[in-house]
Amino acid sequence: MAATQTVAQLSLLRKSAHNALELKPRCGVVTLSGYGISVRVDRGHLLLEDGFGEKRRSSRISRVDRGLRHLVVIGSDGMVSLSALRWLADRDASFAMLDRDGSVLAATGPVHSSDVRLRRAQALALQNGTALTISRELIDRKLAAQERAVRDGFRSESAALAIRKWRSELAEASSIEAVRSVEAQGAKIYWATWRGLEVMFPRQDLQRGA
Repeated sequence: MAATQTVAQLSLLRKSAHNALELKPRCGVVTLSGYGISVRVDRGHLLLEDGFGEKRRSSRISRVDRGLRHLVVIGSDGMVSLSALRWLADRDASFAMLDRDGSVLAATGPVHSSDVRLRRAQALALQNGTALTISRELIDRKLAAQERAVRDGFRSESAALAIRKWRSELAEASSIEAVRSVEAQGAKIYWATWRGLEVMFPRQDLQRGA
């Protein structure tokens, strides 16, 4: 029975591979997830594939392409070849394999000497106000994205305006704790808009996850 299921899964993966969407690095990062994940080398090219059910994604990256700096695999259903790990290492690209709960299962990456100036700047960031400035900027962008999501995705103008109100409070935040408080208030409104959304899973994926 198990062999029959395996053959059926392989047949499905081969069939859907012809209609796979292209995987492209975003800011140097490619993230693979789903079932039947594949990371291997063919004729000097790194071949990547992932997806759920018939919705597959794939990519073929040449040796001269320097766009990939980090490869992240989420899940444990699939294969990663040793030649693929060597391909990544030769290009100073890191590899990380994460479980579905976020825990790190494996990680590799280039080793570089420590940048003393960077370490000094990081140590002083809390004292000279740099950390607060960076925190404000990061949370401002996060709240702006949440505001767009509830307005465009959920058509909730009231939630968008409420998030915008808290976002405006960031300019007055005088500590990291105050920034975190603003972030928490925005998150409370954002996730409340998801409360009535039912998450549906394709029947094939439910059977595979069983």
